[in-house]
Amino acid sequence: MTKKIGIIVGSTRKSSYNRSIADSVATLFPDKFDVVFPEIGHLEMFDQDYDDEGRTPESWKQFREEIKSLDGVIFVTPEHNRSVPSVLKNALDVASRPYGENAWNDKPGAIITASPGAISGFGANHHLRQVLAFLNVQTMAQPEAYLGSVMNYINEDGSVKEDTVKFLQMVVDAYVAWFERLEK
Repeated sequence: MTKKIGIIVGSTRKSSYNRSIADSVATLFPDKFDVVFPEIGHLEMFDQDYDDEGRTPESWKQFREEIKSLDGVIFVTPEHNRSVPSVLKNALDVASRPYGENAWNDKPGAIITASPGAISGFGANHHLRQVLAFLNVQTMAQPEAYLGSVMNYINEDGSVKEDTVKFLQMVVDAYVAWFERLEK
């Protein structure tokens, strides 16, 4: 049976390094996995009143259903001010509500952070882990995946360099093994 994995990209920038990394990661899964890219940039900012007052935006409803349909999730994100980008935090909040209907619940997860900076998105990675723990995403601990000076791993055409693809393959292989252990 095919399993559906969502790759959530924490950057909405047109020429995002993280989108290049995510696109590469998507090609590295075995055939028994279907990889999709839930979009997050169009979601209205989370406001509990929308749900409480019956004014839930259609984009939230669709996104929540899309996240519920996933069997697992991988986050590929940059770091903004030593944390996760606001667009990613908003997506996490939107799909975790209304209370008791957390769409992220119990999904096998993994995190890849990529940044032009030397510390490789370490702050974003660990802030995201903190949020995912609360959302009950079963986040893979090892290998940790940080790509500092990410621009050195991307070719001019936006593709990922071969050595980096080998590293990403190791991460995907570990995630698949993690996913399969949790599925038992």
